[in-house]
Formats: sequence, C-alpha cells, structure tokens
Amino acid sequence: MFHLYEKIKNGGVYIIAEMSANHGGSYDNALEIVRQAAKAGADCLKIQTYTADSITIDCDNEYFKVKGGLWDGYNLYDLYKEAGTPYEWQAGIKEECEKCGMDFLSTPFDNDAVDFLERIGVEAYKIASFELNDIPLIEYAASKGKPMIMSTGMADPDEMQEAIDACRRVGNEQIVLLKCCSEYPTPWESMHLGNIPDMKKRFDVPIGLSDHSAGSLGAVVGVALGACVIEKHVMLDGVESADSKFSMTMQEFAQMVKDVRATQLIAKGPVYELSDNERSQKVYRRSLFIAQDIKAGEVFTAENVRDIRPAYGVSPRYLKDMMGKTSDRDLKKGDPVTEQLLKSIKVI
Repeated sequence: MFHLYEKIKNGGVYIIAEMSANHGGSYDNALEIVRQAAKAGADCLKIQTYTADSITIDCDNEYFKVKGGLWDGYNLYDLYKEAGTPYEWQAGIKEECEKCGMDFLSTPFDNDAVDFLERIGVEAYKIASFELNDIPLIEYAASKGKPMIMSTGMADPDEMQEAIDACRRVGNEQIVLLKCCSEYPTPWESMHLGNIPDMKKRFDVPIGLSDHSAGSLGAVVGVALGACVIEKHVMLDGVESADSKFSMTMQEFAQMVKDVRATQLIAKGPVYELSDNERSQKVYRRSLFIAQDIKAGEVFTAENVRDIRPAYGVSPRYLKDMMGKTSDRDLKKGDPVTEQLLKSIKVI
C-alpha cells in the first residue's frame, strides 16, 4: 500500500528521498541509500527509470551539448548514460524499500518505462519537471490509475493545468503538484515558495515541494507555507555522481526530516486553546492586589491598590473603577482584590 494519501489525510508531511544518480554506478550503494534513507525517516525512496536512448539520441552536434550549470560541456547522451539506474537493479531496490518499511517510487521517462514499472509493481508515478510538457507520457502514466506526483519547475500555471487535465482525461484524480525550481542548486531568490499557497487555491490539489536548494531551510519554509510533500536528493558520504553537488548527505537529510516534523508542529493552527503547561502559567498573569494596609473607610488609590503579578486577584480592568471608592473593611498588604470586595463597594 502506498502511504502518500494516508499521510496527507492525517495532516502529515510525506518525505521522499531521491536517489537519482547518487548510487554512483554501484548496486550496493543503491541498497545502502535505501537503508540509510529509511533510518533517517524518509517515507519513500525515489529513483528514475530511463535509458539514455529513452531521453535523447546519441548525437554530438551543438544542440545536444549542455551549456552552463553543473553539467557544462556534457553531451546529453553521455550524461544520461552515466547517471541512469539500470533496469535490472530496480526490482531489487523496490524489494529493499519494502524490507525497510518504506514506499518505492520512480519517475518514468517514456511509455516503455511505465510498462516496466507496472511489471515490477510500482504503486505511484512521479513526473519530472522537464517532462511536464510531455502530455502523452502523463496521460499514459495516469491511465494506470495510480497517484501522480508532478514537479512543476519551468511550468507556468497554464502548463500546470494542462498536466492536471491530462490526468483527469483518463479518469485519474490522484494528483499532487510539487513546487520546484529547475536550477541546480537553487538560490534562495529563485525559489518563490510563496507560490505554494497560491497553487493550492488555483488547482485545488495537494501541493508539495521538490527542493534543490542547500540545507533544510527551503523544506522548512515550504512546510510552513502548506507543502504536504517534500522531495530531496540524498547521497552517501564520499560517493560522487552527476547529482551529488546538490544532494544532501544522509546526516543532513536526517536533520531535515526532524526539522520538517518540528515545523509541522510549530505551524499548526489556527488553535487558540491553551496547552496544559501554558494554562498552568496563567497564575502568573497580572491582577489587582492591595499594595498597602487599608483601614475600613479609607479611599482606594493608585498607591494602595496595584495591578501586579500573580493572578490571584480580579482582572486589572477593574482598577480604574476602584479609584476613589471607599473600602468597607480592613485590608492587608498582599491581599488579592476579590469579586466579593468589588461587589461590596459596588464596582460590579
């Protein structure tokens, strides 16, 4: 059972650890990432299902060269050949996820990848930002009737709506959009996480965050603004890959999970009821006390009645009404002003 909607329905944040290329070409590393992600508190481990041939063609002309960024100068075909997760590993990775009590998720990049993932029993699909305009792929994946988690980097609202409509055309309403910026790593000024509440209103579907920024801060702010899914790239210490420069170590990821869970508690509301501990502190609020000994017949003044801590007397709101009234009894310094006294001097 895929636990995404169960987690969201119960008010939780669903956390996805993205392996991507961070196995570094080693199946043992891939399984170790699964184990460490589960230990760190991830709800789900995500991989990508593609071959170089399913994403691009083997061509060396200028159109297929990466210009700028982390992969500057790379030929696209060579990059994807190096970064891909072999199909023969993927059933084993899924099985390891199940052993660790974690969901398994993958991003297909063509219909054949969807068919392959169907054969190994995938329970949900992730659509990458760069494929959000591939409406035929979205329709085909959505036609399998499983949750569709779609990253929205580079997409304008019309393109986001088009992707949602593609799912709905084939009868799939299980849609989650992830706010995303397709810069690697993402600078703060490019994140625009204020889009999260706007996207919730616009599209009326759950909104999460696929975060390529450094550290936990983006995830924390995203959750505070209403993100119910967080996706983050994870890596093993010392394993270099095409994605390692914008990925979290497992120690950082574990801290991010703690930070996200804490943020969820901090941002909870609106709740105006006091906690038990806070309720116990009410006794230290201000109230009215006799500040000097007062004899019957003396007038209440700002010197002999004060609003001070603690709160065993009546509310300070009555102080003004007491001024100039005459006491009908002897009162000692340190006595709280009671409702009975206020009634007797006709203040209430």
